[in-house]
Amino acid sequence: QVQVVESGGDSVQPGGSLRLSCVASGSIFGTNIMGWYRQAPGKEREMVAIISSRRGTKYADSVQGRFIISRDNAKNTLYLQMNSLKPEDTAVYYCNGLVIWPTSTPVGSWGQGTQVTVSS
Repeated sequence: QVQVVESGGDSVQPGGSLRLSCVASGSIFGTNIMGWYRQAPGKEREMVAIISSRRGTKYADSVQGRFIISRDNAKNTLYLQMNSLKPEDTAVYYCNGLVIWPTSTPVGSWGQGTQVTVSS
């Protein structure tokens, strides 16, 4: 089982940028599909982006072109570069260390999440 710890959340103004990090430990394999998800108040958790070493990346339509997911297997770290942030990006962001492709279903354990707030 992969354990994850997210960090990097903050409060930013619309149009700003943030980079989230997720450090993974446990049974780590370079071919694990990993992903970022988010949950806004009163809403269900949703997929933001997933990454597969063999299949590439997938993004939610709402973040396509603004967010970039990447991973550094040597550091067991997953990243999410978030640009041109909008108020609707406000949510708690979670990392998951085991995701099913292509449904984007997260089946690994969750971390505590990191809060991102976009507001003027």
